[in-house]
Amino acid sequence: MLKLTIAAMVAAAAIAFSPARAMPPVDEAAPVFSGATSAGGTISLEDFKGKRVVLEWTNDGCPFVRKHYDTGNMQATQRQARTEGAVWVTVISSAPGKQGYAGAARANDLAKANKAEPDYILLDPDGVVGRLYDAKTTPQMVLIDEEGVLRYEGAIDDKPSANHKTVDGAHNYLIAALDELKSGAPITDKQTKPYGCSVKYSN
Repeated sequence: MLKLTIAAMVAAAAIAFSPARAMPPVDEAAPVFSGATSAGGTISLEDFKGKRVVLEWTNDGCPFVRKHYDTGNMQATQRQARTEGAVWVTVISSAPGKQGYAGAARANDLAKANKAEPDYILLDPDGVVGRLYDAKTTPQMVLIDEEGVLRYEGAIDDKPSANHKTVDGAHNYLIAALDELKSGAPITDKQTKPYGCSVKYSN
């Protein structure tokens, strides 16, 4: 009985739900960020004026992230977003020595191994960009429109589980928001509760 209780507590701790969050308000200007990429350059949100931007927080050691990459769901979401003209930025905010940390070479190797298709991998070892967007979990998604306005933030879908089978039949909030934005319709789900492993900040 004690083992079951401990196991339940560990499982619950892995899912980083945060009821009180300081995320920048949806439908207001997204925080401007800049940082180094795994390709050796730098990018800024201002570089993408006139384009939609997707931010994806990731950690390759997180089972919730692995669910989406191992099943090909994240890659398919990346392809669809890019087909709709969005710039995809994968953000690694894990600090050195923490789970998921990656320098440029490792980040590129991971993308290649996962057959991932981001436009950029943003290296954020100090957690500056992560904290700017109050990123709590991996995965966690943000959608910014052509005018630099935050349009969606939260979970990738409505199945808060690390079970690979839950990908089937899941409602992809990010794709839905992209489709509605493209059609000019109001975004149904502007903000959802993210799920996954906690972002491994330095402190």
